[in-house]
Amino acid sequence: MSYFRITDWESAYTSDAYVVGGDRWPAAWVEPARAFRDSLAKTERAELDLAYGLGARNRFDLFLPVEKPRGLVVFIHGGYWLELDKSYWSHLAAGPVANGYAVAIPSYTLCPDIRLAGIAKEIAAAIGKVADMVDGSVMLVGHSAGGQLATRMVTKTSPLAAPVQARIRHVVSISGVHDLRPIMKRAMNDHLRIDAAEAAAESPALLEPVENIRLTCWVGGAERAEFIRQTALLANIWTGLGAATNAVVDPDQNHFTVLDGLTDATHPLTRTLLSE
Repeated sequence: MSYFRITDWESAYTSDAYVVGGDRWPAAWVEPARAFRDSLAKTERAELDLAYGLGARNRFDLFLPVEKPRGLVVFIHGGYWLELDKSYWSHLAAGPVANGYAVAIPSYTLCPDIRLAGIAKEIAAAIGKVADMVDGSVMLVGHSAGGQLATRMVTKTSPLAAPVQARIRHVVSISGVHDLRPIMKRAMNDHLRIDAAEAAAESPALLEPVENIRLTCWVGGAERAEFIRQTALLANIWTGLGAATNAVVDPDQNHFTVLDGLTDATHPLTRTLLSE
């Protein structure tokens, strides 16, 4: 009998080198994101670079539907807590906006200028700020590192204010990193500085969800095995802790194309995110 173990943690959690043409991203998102912002700005449905805190990166963009919003979606970006900002992802608001929802996309301070717990507090502040601006239910969606941040918001030790947390109808983690302990084995941890205590405090898979939460973990079928495992992991654990959970493997999608569904009002990913 043979056994499998991970010996190369860099490979296990590196997506661009695994995907043919993977070096196209994140640059491939820049133009569609800009075009979407410009399109909504022309009809005064884009409120850009709004502040939610005092930090230089404590800013968010808000995209509005034609009519009064039916609710609010907050998209939390990835980049291993080390890179990127809100400007890369604007076009991913298209699907929810077409369905009548407002969409906020925040930036946040990046490591090593902050610890992961500090990023979680910034995301909570961003959600709280925009929740004051938009009535109705709140849906959170995060990608990769953003999946960790989105699910962290609905744990019992979340920095998110309870009244805002109570408005959350659904959380979707796309290719989320829910257990931070493997990331400690990567070279990037020289900048992230995750230690055992922080991994225990900030890993959603090691925390209890709040009551009555609904969680979908979504991952591409062509992703690295570790992202697929991390997807199944959180759904499995939180099911045992009383959350309503679902794990979806999107056939043939990789770590980057798995996001494309959010640009389409009728795509299963968008419909799942907005489902009652």
